[in-house]
Amino acid sequence: MRPNEKYKLSKEKTNPLEEEKLNFYYNRQHRLDKAPDSVRRLYEEPRQKFSLLRPLIGDKPRAIVFFTIIILCVVIVMIALFGFMDSAYSLDGNKLEISAIFVEDNTIVILKKTIDSKDPYTGAVDIAVSPVTLDEEFPIFLHRVYFTLREKEESRFTVPYNSPQLAMVLQTEKSELRITIKPD
Repeated sequence: MRPNEKYKLSKEKTNPLEEEKLNFYYNRQHRLDKAPDSVRRLYEEPRQKFSLLRPLIGDKPRAIVFFTIIILCVVIVMIALFGFMDSAYSLDGNKLEISAIFVEDNTIVILKKTIDSKDPYTGAVDIAVSPVTLDEEFPIFLHRVYFTLREKEESRFTVPYNSPQLAMVLQTEKSELRITIKPD
């Protein structure tokens, strides 16, 4: 015999089909009196209008992250507008874009010139091209192009090297430009 055998855990139903009728009382004020302060404030304060900016800068950490992102976007746009991300070079008032491509055992160098100032250089430009190697006896390829007053000019020439990097020196009467390019 169990010690709690006579203890009844539930009401015995006289009719199993008859459900017990329960009375629920709903008193909102009574529930709010027992609720925590944060819940009471939700019911007492008037609702604020929907805002897209408030969730982004609602507190100090989110505001700092938001304004940091805005500042970075502005800096990237400014760098792109002022040409700091440009792969162009400047030579005596002319803007030069230099690229190279492989074709069989040769490399084609493409030189695009646009006028960058009011008084650009016109005349002969001597170009020396050599592969970037440790071997000192590699021959230097020499070429000459002429800059005119046309707004845009393009010049192509072939160098007999199949090297992953080329060293170039462009020289005018006034100055020179030394660069290294990687052919595509």
